[in-house]
Amino acid sequence: MIYHLAEQADWEQAQREGTYTRSTRGRSLEEEGFIHASSAEQWPVVRSRFYADVAEPLVLLHIDEALLGSPVVREVGDPATGETFPHVYGPIEVSAVVDTTLVEPPHA
Repeated sequence: MIYHLAEQADWEQAQREGTYTRSTRGRSLEEEGFIHASSAEQWPVVRSRFYADVAEPLVLLHIDEALLGSPVVREVGDPATGETFPHVYGPIEVSAVVDTTLVEPPHA
């Protein structure tokens, strides 16, 4: 299982269209070349590092890699630590998202 934090409007659009194509906050799959994803241990850090200022709840997509039609490549995301992150090289089919969790914004 891999995970991706989505803004609610982007996830709602994906549900209408059948595929999710946002790479990360403010960037599309087309612009970035892949969709950023995380392991279960990584997504909370991604939430605090890249979405700390988002005041609305986010949707955590639980993605079953076996159901994806796009390849997943684990690549170094932080050269300083060598930590790898899963990158999805293509759209995420809504049918590959087997669960979602609403992630509330951190309290100030």
